[in-house]
Amino acid sequence: MAEAWWVEVGEGIWVRRHAELDLSLGLVVGERCCLVVDTGGDEVQGAAFAGAIRELTELPWAVVLTHAHFDHAFGTAAFQSDEVWAHPACRRELEETGERQRQEWVTRYRKENKPEIADQIGRTRIVLPRSAPEGDVDLGGRIVRLIHPGPAHTEHDLVIHVPDAHVLFAGDLLEQGAPPAFGDAFPDVWPEALDRVLALKPTTLVPGHGDPVTADFARTQREEIAQVAELCRLFQEGRITTEQAIERSPYPAEFTSEALSRPRTRGGR
Repeated sequence: MAEAWWVEVGEGIWVRRHAELDLSLGLVVGERCCLVVDTGGDEVQGAAFAGAIRELTELPWAVVLTHAHFDHAFGTAAFQSDEVWAHPACRRELEETGERQRQEWVTRYRKENKPEIADQIGRTRIVLPRSAPEGDVDLGGRIVRLIHPGPAHTEHDLVIHVPDAHVLFAGDLLEQGAPPAFGDAFPDVWPEALDRVLALKPTTLVPGHGDPVTADFARTQREEIAQVAELCRLFQEGRITTEQAIERSPYPAEFTSEALSRPRTRGGR
């Protein structure tokens, strides 16, 4: 299998799929400009993505980051763009955790005997985005909407809705091929965020990792996350143990344990 390949999900809308981390990045093309959705995990990957885009279009680009995790945001410098957008809290998260993320993943890739990727992450320049525009973004003959559906995978997720094509880039609010990650998540309100996404009536949703999915897939994953949220509530109230929560969970133990460690949003942070 190739390291990266294109999947077309609508007219002028592509997903760049990557074997590494099963990552999915996006491109939405209008008549006047195009929108790049996430940039990859380092400048080398970002440059390869930028080069692949230039094989499809020469239009000027803007970049939007769905959230601050390294695999979605660390490739941004390769695009050399003044138009890099995200939720305001994404910038703060990159300022506060960018170097910690870098060290964590450099260490992980060295342990996995992938020194080339580790070195690439180590050399990457972290670009801080500015606040995403509110309302419609006109790419020329095509409107896209950058929407914060509420805390979910992180506190600052953005989804990118392309109404004319009924396509939505969901970032890591959805995962295909693996359970969603709860390390920075807010499990108790994540299902509500997905309700807001589904209310937009997309027919194709692009997860941050894995292949494009249907609304039915998103509804099923929403229900699984809701099950985990209920287990977190019972655990935090002292009504079940960690072992009982893991036994009842739709997801493997490591994912469930990660969710149990997260604070509740309501009445909390």
